[in-house]
Amino acid sequence: MALLPPLAPEKTIRIALIGNPNTGKTTLFNNLTGLRQRVGNYPGVTVAKKSGLLKLSHGNVELVDLPGAYSLSAASLDERIVVDALSGRVAGMETPDVVACVVDAANLLRNLFLASQAAELGIPMILILNQCDVARRKNIHIDEQLLSERLGVPVVKAVATRHEGTEEIIEAINSVLDRPRRMPVIQWPKSVNEATDLLRTAIRPELSEGLNNTELHRILFDADCAVLDRFGKDTEDIRLYVGQARGLIFKAGYNPMAAEALLQYEHLGRLIDGVITHPGTAKTSRTESIDQLMVHRGWGLAIFVGMMYLVFLSVYTWANPFMEAIQAGILWLQGITEPWFAATPMLQSLMVDGVIEGVGAFLGFLPQILILFFFIALLEDTGYMARAAFLMDKMFSWCGLNGKSFVPLLSSYACAVPGIMATRTIEDPKARLATILIAPFMSCSARLPVYVLLIGAFIEPIYGSFYASLALFLMHFVGLAVAIPTAFFLNKCVLRTRPQPFLLELPAYRVPRLRDVAWRMIQSGGEFIKRAGTIIFAITIIVWALLYFPRTPGVETETRRAFIVEQASVQNLNRENIAAELATPDSDLSQQLEDLVDSAYLEQSFMGRIGKTLQPVFAPAGFDWKITVGVLASFPAREVVISTLGVIYSLGGDVDEETGDLRQAVAKAKWTNGERKGSPVYTMPVVVGILIFFALCSQCGATLAIITKEAGFHWAVVSFSFMTSLAWLGAVLSYQIGIRLF
Repeated sequence: MALLPPLAPEKTIRIALIGNPNTGKTTLFNNLTGLRQRVGNYPGVTVAKKSGLLKLSHGNVELVDLPGAYSLSAASLDERIVVDALSGRVAGMETPDVVACVVDAANLLRNLFLASQAAELGIPMILILNQCDVARRKNIHIDEQLLSERLGVPVVKAVATRHEGTEEIIEAINSVLDRPRRMPVIQWPKSVNEATDLLRTAIRPELSEGLNNTELHRILFDADCAVLDRFGKDTEDIRLYVGQARGLIFKAGYNPMAAEALLQYEHLGRLIDGVITHPGTAKTSRTESIDQLMVHRGWGLAIFVGMMYLVFLSVYTWANPFMEAIQAGILWLQGITEPWFAATPMLQSLMVDGVIEGVGAFLGFLPQILILFFFIALLEDTGYMARAAFLMDKMFSWCGLNGKSFVPLLSSYACAVPGIMATRTIEDPKARLATILIAPFMSCSARLPVYVLLIGAFIEPIYGSFYASLALFLMHFVGLAVAIPTAFFLNKCVLRTRPQPFLLELPAYRVPRLRDVAWRMIQSGGEFIKRAGTIIFAITIIVWALLYFPRTPGVETETRRAFIVEQASVQNLNRENIAAELATPDSDLSQQLEDLVDSAYLEQSFMGRIGKTLQPVFAPAGFDWKITVGVLASFPAREVVISTLGVIYSLGGDVDEETGDLRQAVAKAKWTNGERKGSPVYTMPVVVGILIFFALCSQCGATLAIITKEAGFHWAVVSFSFMTSLAWLGAVLSYQIGIRLF
C-alpha cells in the first residue's frame, strides 16, 4: 500500500494594519482582536511586534499592527519594519494577504500618501476612514462611495473610540479576501522609470534579486535609505549608481529628493477631487481652543511642569505601598521557606537568598512600571504627550536630543528601568539611544537609601537637619549635571547625530478609553517580567554564589572560639557560661555570634576576596575593603549595599538606612591595617566620595538588563564601563580634593 504524501500546512492568512501615528490605529486593533493578542519583538530588533487573531468567515486570521509611519521612507527603525514587513523581508513573515490602511478622515490627503506608496506593492487593500467624528466637527464631509470608486478598494467609515465601523471593517476584509481589489498606482514619468531601471540593472543580480519597485524607489528617493544597509560592503559602490539615477530625474526638471512627494500628491489630488466637501463655515475647534493655553510659552510650560510633577510623584510615591507589599510577600515567603531546607544550609541559602530574593529583585520594580505606563498611555491617548514634546524640544535640542526625551528622563528619577522602556516613543534611533544611555544618570529611588544612610550618619549630626536636607536635595541633581554634557558628547562625537528639524503632528484632544490604557499598562508589565526579569534573576543568583562560596572550613569554629574568649573577658564570666548562653537560639548573644559568622563567611567568600583584591583600585577614593565589597555586592541593585554593610559590620542583613546601629557602626568604623590603622574609615571626604560614586555609577543589574534588550549588549557594556569609570573618577577627585581642603 503506497503511503500518501503528507499534507502541506495551510498558509496563515495575514492582514497588515498600517497608518500614520495618531490615527487611532491601535484602538482599532484592540477592537478587532480583543484579548486575542500577542506582543513580542521583530527578529533582531527591539521594535515591538503586536499581532492578534481576527475571526472572519475564512476562519481565524492573523492581524499584525505595524508601527505608525507617515511614509515608507524609512527614517526610523519603526518605519523600516513597515517597509520590510510589507515586502515580506521579515523572518517568519510572508507578504501580507491584505493591507488595512487606517487614515485620519480629517486629514485625508496627507494620510493617503502612505496608502499610495503601499499600493505599489500590489497587495489587496481596504481603506478605513477613522475619527469621522472629528471630521464632522470640522464640517468635513467625505463621500466614501465616490472615494471607493476612485480608489478601487473598499472604504469604511469608523470611530474606533466608540466601536463604530468594526463590523463593516470585518465585512470589507472578507470581501477583499474573496475578491482581491487593489488601489491604482501612480503613473511615474519617464525619467523616474528610467532611473528605476538603471538601478535594477546596475545592482548585481545576486544583490538586486527580489527587490520590488517600492524598495528601488526607496533607494532612489530617500536621503538615508535603510534598504541599502542590506548590501554591506557593496553599499558604497551602489551609491555611485544611485547618484547616476538621480541625475536622470534632475535632468527632467525634478528635484530627486522632492520628486516623490510632488508627484504622489498630484496623483492623489486627482483621485480625491470632489470627494471632500465643506458645507457651512468651520468653527474654531475644541483642540485649537485648548492649545491656546496648553502650548502657551508661559501657562503651557507651567501646566506641563505640574503635570510631569504629578507623574513623577505618582511613580515615586504611589508605588511605595505596592512595592512594600511585594517586599513583605517576599520576606513572608523567605520565612516559610527557610525551615524547609534547614538540614542543607547551602540549599537553604540558595532558595532564600538567591532564588526568592532574585524574584523579588525584579518584581519590586513592577508597581513603578505599571504606574508609569498607565500615565504614559493616558497622556498619549488624550493627545497631550505630543504637546509635552513640543514644549520641551528647545530645552533639549542644543545637546542633540528632542522633546520626547524629557518624559523618559523624568521617569528615570523614580527608576531607570521604566524610563528606558519609555524611550520607545522616540522615533529617531540615535536620539533614542542617547536618551537610553543618559537615563541611568538620573538619581533613581534606589540611590536614596545610600544618601539617607551617609547623610544621616555624618552630615546631620554635624551640620544639622537643614544642611542634611539640602545635601539630599542637591544629590538628586548630580547625575543630571553630568547627563546633559554626556548627551552633547555622545551626539557630537560618538553617534554624530545630524541636526534635524523636530517635526511633530499635534493630534486632536480626545477622551481616552480606560480599557485601552489598562491593557497597554498590563502589556508593558508583562513584557518587563518576561524580557528583563530573566536576566535580573540570573545576575542575582551569580552575586549570591559569589557571596556564599567557597564556605571555607573552620570559619564558624574559629569565629565561635574568638567570640567566647572576647565575651568571657568583657563580662568576667567563664567560657562554660558563655557557651551555655549560646546554646539558647533566641538569645542576644547567639544572634551576635550568628552575625559575626555571617560577616566572617562574607570576608572569606569570593566576593570578599575580590573586594580585598580590588581595594587598591578604590584606595585613591579612601575606600577600605569593606566599602569595596559593598560596592561590588550592590551590582544587582544599589540599595543592596545597605544589607551588605549590615552583614559586614556584624549587624545581620535585615537592616535599612534608618537603622541606628548601622549608622553608629559606619560612624565608628576604623582602619584595621596599613598606615591608616586606627583612624576613622568614614571621614567627610570619603563620605562625599561614596555619595558621588553612587550618584554616577551603574550599579543596577535591572538597568543593564533593559539596556541590553532595548539597545544591545555592547551598549550595555559601554554604559556600565563609562558610568563606572566616571563614578570612580568622581569619587577619587572628591576624596583627593577633600583631604587637601579639610
